[in-house]
Amino acid sequence: MSNRYASNFRGFDYLQLDEQLTTEQKLIRDSIRNWVTQSVVPIIEDCAERNEFPKQLIKELGKIGAFGPHIPTEYGGGGLDAISYGLIMQELERGDSGIRSCASVQSSLVMYPIWKFGSEEQKKNYLPKLASGEYLGSFGLTEPNHGSDPASMETKLIQRNGKYYLSGAKMWITNAPMCDIAVVWAKNEVGHVVGCIVERGMPGFTTPSIQGKWSLRASITGELIFDAVEIPESHILPHAKGLKAPLSCLSSARFGIACGALGAAMDCLHHAIEYSKERTQFGKPLAAFQLTQKKLAEMLTDLTKAQLLSLQLGKLHIEGKITPAQISMGKRNNVEMALRIARECRQICGAMGISQDFPFMRHAMNLESVITYEGTHEVHLLITGMDITGINAFE
Repeated sequence: MSNRYASNFRGFDYLQLDEQLTTEQKLIRDSIRNWVTQSVVPIIEDCAERNEFPKQLIKELGKIGAFGPHIPTEYGGGGLDAISYGLIMQELERGDSGIRSCASVQSSLVMYPIWKFGSEEQKKNYLPKLASGEYLGSFGLTEPNHGSDPASMETKLIQRNGKYYLSGAKMWITNAPMCDIAVVWAKNEVGHVVGCIVERGMPGFTTPSIQGKWSLRASITGELIFDAVEIPESHILPHAKGLKAPLSCLSSARFGIACGALGAAMDCLHHAIEYSKERTQFGKPLAAFQLTQKKLAEMLTDLTKAQLLSLQLGKLHIEGKITPAQISMGKRNNVEMALRIARECRQICGAMGISQDFPFMRHAMNLESVITYEGTHEVHLLITGMDITGINAFE
């Protein structure tokens, strides 16, 4: 692939939002941006073409602090605030949604529930290894028959003769084929949702890969299958009570997704602007045509509005005022925005837009999954609708 515009990538800050960031937040963003430019951009198109996750980046993600940046330092995390976490996700997705998904799952769906709902022993045992990249984790909630309706999950964690046995299956699980541990959600004998930690090597636990994806091709996706897996009591999350526990993990991850989508949109817009200034038609560059400028100006406006939304969500998060419904609005809006920009940028670049010389098609294909996972576009609309009307349209 050509990296002709990678080295001179410019972030978009049309309303001077950088002035609202601390020096530390900007340093964190810039360090991740440099790493993505050096380590992800040169290889990602080839990885996507070969449907291969760049596993050599796992330890590097740990070294740069992309795993558990919002987890306290005493457990190996970065101890950073929500805005810093969002900026890290933004820059990782500028590289690829698959890289951001890996870090997002590790941070918000594996490390977060262990930190929030685990015992002190579980925190000390697992979190430092996950933070460094020594361990890779996955999150088991979605099932073959239940995605948007997790309350109907069929996976069971049943106690018999003083032992616990896990049976069932989880589907479309990021990191599953390579995971060392999985945080899994199941129902107990009385139908209550409980969480547990499953380790690779436990008899009856398998993680087959899912093949044939046209989206997230540089991400590794699979299943978690449990055939009467014996779970030690020490592996059950003691403070996870009910469905609110896994949903709170999703809220943390959805905030990261809302911020991550900005990175994909920024990457597409950057390449489209640079190409439109170089490509000449009818004696002048594409950027000189009114329709091209209209498209670029509208995309920058949409991106800027999404940046404002993400920044305010980050501030609310830091202040402890954020709600799941507010996060849903951010996830839905920003992913839709990024997908629209990816498609529009592809059109500006014509036939070149479908080639590996540019990231538009890869980002667009990835975002077709992002707009669905961790809450579909429609589900997030209904969450907002319920919040403003007080009426539950899910029933």
